[in-house]
Amino acid sequence: MQASHLHTMIAALPLDRALPEPLFRQLYAGLKAAILDGSIGPGMQLPPTRDFCQLLAVSRQTVLNAYALLTAEGYLDGAVGRGTFVSRDVRVSIAPAAAAPDLLRPLSERGQRVVRAMDQVAFHRGPLRAFRVGMPRIDHFPFDVWNRLEARRWRHPDHHFGYSDPAGYLPLRELLCVYLQASRGVQCTPQQIVITSGSQQALFLLSTILLAPGDSAWMESPGYRGASGPLRASGAQVFPVPVDAQGLDVAYGAMHCPQAKLLYVTPSHQLPLGVSMSLPRRLALLAWAAQQKAWVVEDDYDSEYRYTGAPLASLQSLDRAGCVVYVGTLSKVLFPGLRLGYMVAPPALAEALVQAKAVADRHTAIVPQMALADFIAEGHFGRHIRRTRDSNAERRDLLLRGIARELGDQLACGPADSGLELCAYFRHAHHEEEAVARAGLERGVELRPLGHYADPAAGPACATPPGLLLGFAAIPPAEIEHGLRELGRILRGR
Repeated sequence: MQASHLHTMIAALPLDRALPEPLFRQLYAGLKAAILDGSIGPGMQLPPTRDFCQLLAVSRQTVLNAYALLTAEGYLDGAVGRGTFVSRDVRVSIAPAAAAPDLLRPLSERGQRVVRAMDQVAFHRGPLRAFRVGMPRIDHFPFDVWNRLEARRWRHPDHHFGYSDPAGYLPLRELLCVYLQASRGVQCTPQQIVITSGSQQALFLLSTILLAPGDSAWMESPGYRGASGPLRASGAQVFPVPVDAQGLDVAYGAMHCPQAKLLYVTPSHQLPLGVSMSLPRRLALLAWAAQQKAWVVEDDYDSEYRYTGAPLASLQSLDRAGCVVYVGTLSKVLFPGLRLGYMVAPPALAEALVQAKAVADRHTAIVPQMALADFIAEGHFGRHIRRTRDSNAERRDLLLRGIARELGDQLACGPADSGLELCAYFRHAHHEEEAVARAGLERGVELRPLGHYADPAAGPACATPPGLLLGFAAIPPAEIEHGLRELGRILRGR
């Protein structure tokens, strides 16, 4: 390259004095890009620093700093009195970039399963509006208390601030033991609890270590697609099992998929239908799992929010064979951004899950665990649950009254004694779920079709009447009223 052309190229290097990035870093990046794309080839001599200063109107120190960084990384060679050159070794390790590079090589078979599985999971996007599902009421959370507890921990760091136990912060596991025993009847010791980065990580770990590729797993249909994703990512053959008024149809699963190695259930409050598994079904499920040596994953995702009658005991409390793994989340109780969940494993399985957790991410962030332990120990946790349960019940009642008043001729409500959302079936067969949902979005209302939760491979036995899942816990009363008016207009074709 002729010196005049090199000078022209250098003079055109993009430097923006309005950016917060220092000029020497911008110069370094521009020269590095030119070297890597071949614009400045190996062995080529760069202009003296004084010439550089004049070309770019920068200080000599700026050029010296950029040269020093490029030299330290091996892009430049130089000596006093000889000049500065592009290293001849650059071409050995750097290949020209393609204009539009494709994926270097196909994803592994497992990688493809993971990507396809997570494609099924729906994420919340945009501002909160009626009737978003799966969201707790966040504005009730005492963030001032939480901030104080975290700040106190940061002010007094101790040995826990190094690498921690993969199972989780022991005082938190001890407190969770007491809480789960009192509220859900869970029988466990702290050594059976593993703290996870949300219940989603728990489901992924369980799918990974309990199932081999090709193993069969029962999955409720309709059911939580965030659970079927990890099952499919593990290579499992997911078998959809219908849900009726008594919960998962155990007899159907036993008849049509007797080879299952794992059963996923939401017995306290089934998602999305809202039914609770009857005692005969619970006993039948446990008896079958024990006989077949199949694992049962009990997802108790929003058990804290029951509005009528006493809280239901967990399925785990009935387990005598050591086949139930109890999975819980704190996202629905505190706030989703916290990303804290837990597993309660049978004693014989606990250590394997701790090791799997260590492989996944070493351990969950320690300061939020410590703050949560303090939050529970000082009584804030119990007060927050009671306050939020009362608020949820008020909004649930508002939604039920509104449907009865404005949409009683259009919708029939499913069970409404617990949870953060309400299942509502269309009374008229001509309504099409997806069309109603699209019309809702056009009017600023989120309407989740029940069909979203159906397994595409499920047969007629798993068919569910068309309808919607309507979230209410996080939705302000005025927005609930607005959403009902818009939904009424949609269903009546106005």
